Amino acid sequence: MLLTEGDREAIMAAIRDAEQRTRGQIVCVLARSSSDYSAVPVQWAAVLALIVPWPLIYLTNLSVQRIFLLQIAAFILAVVILSWSALRIALVPRAVRRARAHRAAIEQFHLRGLANTKHRCGVLIFASMAEHYARIIADQGIAEKTKRADWQDAVDALTRHMHEKQIAAGFVAAIERCGAVLAAQAPPADPPDHLPDRIFVLS
Repeated sequence: MLLTEGDREAIMAAIRDAEQRTRGQIVCVLARSSSDYSAVPVQWAAVLALIVPWPLIYLTNLSVQRIFLLQIAAFILAVVILSWSALRIALVPRAVRRARAHRAAIEQFHLRGLANTKHRCGVLIFASMAEHYARIIADQGIAEKTKRADWQDAVDALTRHMHEKQIAAGFVAAIERCGAVLAAQAPPADPPDHLPDRIFVLS
């Protein structure tokens, strides 16, 4: 379990406290992984299976049928081994992992209604464990008043705590810092927007 019930309540309380000082809305999303990377084991296993026959052809007297069977066995064994989640993700280039995580963050921003608030001051705090990725996405109404550096302190706080396995504390710290930016740039206004004061955990 990534978060206990107490962790979720602490995050909810932090969101409510931050939103009392702003017209902005904060939504948190935590993903175990931004993709299952299901094709990765098959791709690497296929490459390995293509390599296997050549040394057998040149260095042994095995029949074509035996080499073909060994090639199939190598492919199946590689798929099984490389399907182990930690190894599977390690084989994905870092740029690809970041791209998948970024796409997942954008999808969650729209899925959670942050692009549809009246004041356009929604903020998503997103983290993906497998990719070691964290990002804050602000809607147009607040993004045009801020710089990327304004949110970096929140990202740094989140990632620092996550490296120490303190996920809830990281989100609370990020919420507090985002709340300070929102309070300064988007003070309360009527009618307020209402999005769920919770963290969404994606398995």
